[in-house]
Amino acid sequence: MYCEAIICMRFDQNLVCDWLKYFFVFIISSDSRFTQQELPACKPILTPKWVISAFLLVSVIFIPIGVVSLFASRDVVEIIDRYETDCIPLDSRSDKVGFIQSSRDKNCSRILRVPKRMEQPIYVYYQLDNFYQNHRRYVRSRSDQQLRNSRDADDTSACKPEDTAHGMPIVPCGLIAWSLFNDTYDFTRNNQPMTINKREISWKSDRDHKFGKNVYPRNFQNNTLVGGKTLDPNKSLSEQEDLIVWMRTAALPTFRKLYGKIEVDLEAGDVINVELQNNYNTYSFDGKKKLVLSTTSWLGGKNDFLGIAYLVVGGLCFFLAMVFTIIYLVKPRQLGDPSYLSWNRNPGGH
Repeated sequence: MYCEAIICMRFDQNLVCDWLKYFFVFIISSDSRFTQQELPACKPILTPKWVISAFLLVSVIFIPIGVVSLFASRDVVEIIDRYETDCIPLDSRSDKVGFIQSSRDKNCSRILRVPKRMEQPIYVYYQLDNFYQNHRRYVRSRSDQQLRNSRDADDTSACKPEDTAHGMPIVPCGLIAWSLFNDTYDFTRNNQPMTINKREISWKSDRDHKFGKNVYPRNFQNNTLVGGKTLDPNKSLSEQEDLIVWMRTAALPTFRKLYGKIEVDLEAGDVINVELQNNYNTYSFDGKKKLVLSTTSWLGGKNDFLGIAYLVVGGLCFFLAMVFTIIYLVKPRQLGDPSYLSWNRNPGGH
């Protein structure tokens, strides 16, 4: 056979070749229980009682999980403020791109009201819509070797078009780092400033293994076109947590990234004044910008999808169980005697 010839060419020893030949002959031509697929196996008979019981069991498990998940999600308090249009002066709203690229003052004041008590830690996110961080060219425009070790600072081959500036390598290079989000937020409550903790907002594994402690920004944002935030050249990349958070690209065009944490409780009715710098250009691609303050529950952030999914599946299973029960009671079908099945009449399979 053809397969035997290939095996014999790859193995010079006659013993190995003969053994493989007999093995293939045995597998292909033998009349064993293995080749005839007659080994002992579980072969359940799906009677109406078993089917109805299975659907009821799924519904009994899924519906309570869905209710608990939904209540946990509803306990999360969120404040969402969309500001990309309101932070453009009225006389510039016909040319938003021109305004964001100009040197005019980008300061913007926003007022947030706390609807319910928010217990610390309160997570501060920025949300971007219609931003495709999962684009193939965008995702590939980075150098992981350069981010990890200072010896690889010249490794910018995968970073085009943001690989060099004025003949010198850019550290960190690539479109992802170049487009780093650069809006800033300052919070006050009752004329008292609120501190935003920006420590440990990134993944520990990223800080320890993906961004080097001996790698420092160099020649960054020095081209004629500036993409986003500048970096402190005196801090290593492992300490630049805004960059680390941004470099973990999002899979969907609408995403949130952690900006910091507020480590004080907020009471219902509190008024928070936000002074923000509206620097980031989302107007070129009709993007949206939102500031989000959110608490968490034992299940994580606010997300009704998980609870709704469990309820839908559990409810559908309960509905099918009821339909099958009614059909079984109204118009039952006579089942055959399972003792006549071949594997029951002859357990050996022959």
